[in-house]
Amino acid sequence: MIWNIYFGVLALFFGFWFATFLALGKASDKPLWQRPANGFIFLFRGSPLFIQFFFAYEAFVLLPKIGVILDLGFVVIDAQTRWLTRAWLGALIVLFLNTSAYSAEIFYGALRGVPRGDLEAADAYGLSGWRRFRVVVWPTMLRLAWPAYTNEAIFMFHATTLVFFSGFPAWRQSGDALYYASYFADKTFNPFVAYPIVAAYFVLLTLLVIGLFALIGRRLNRHLPSNEVPRRKFLFHFMR
Repeated sequence: MIWNIYFGVLALFFGFWFATFLALGKASDKPLWQRPANGFIFLFRGSPLFIQFFFAYEAFVLLPKIGVILDLGFVVIDAQTRWLTRAWLGALIVLFLNTSAYSAEIFYGALRGVPRGDLEAADAYGLSGWRRFRVVVWPTMLRLAWPAYTNEAIFMFHATTLVFFSGFPAWRQSGDALYYASYFADKTFNPFVAYPIVAAYFVLLTLLVIGLFALIGRRLNRHLPSNEVPRRKFLFHFMR
């Protein structure tokens, strides 16, 4: 599951920060920020991830034919675009954009749910601008959004299996869980052994993600009494 973990970890890491930026743009009163954020979120939430893979692959294949040349005046740079058609970069970009859109909607809902009392307390302490967001708004947003964001992280690791069926070729397909399952199913003519084994590996990965995100959630809620800290229910996520 080397490729699956690679795609999931990097897409979630970069998507987390971009989703925060998109959520702030959607919550902004300025149309210059709000409309592009709304359009991006609607586009990637409204279209299937499987279609996004094929559309992006076709677009990336055309780039080497078109050529990307950057004329800086004193030097001309011929940008290489062939790497975009490889799974390690092209498929990662698609997963990153997809999880950013879904996570942004989660964060936006959490932003709208920040208690007014917290904002009034920040104003009373003289906090404003970036400091107010960093100290009060952003931590509260994360605490409210974390249970739903945990589900998004689980979904993203599961969605990495679609890379095998997309047009993006992985290098020798090494480390792709579904490639090995398909290989052994073809050799043994029995798909009822290989694919359940892969499913079991993903169940273990899901439990690991739930445990890790539960630790982070407890860290975010460390200021609360122990009886008020929300506890993760493994059965709910497992059944989902």
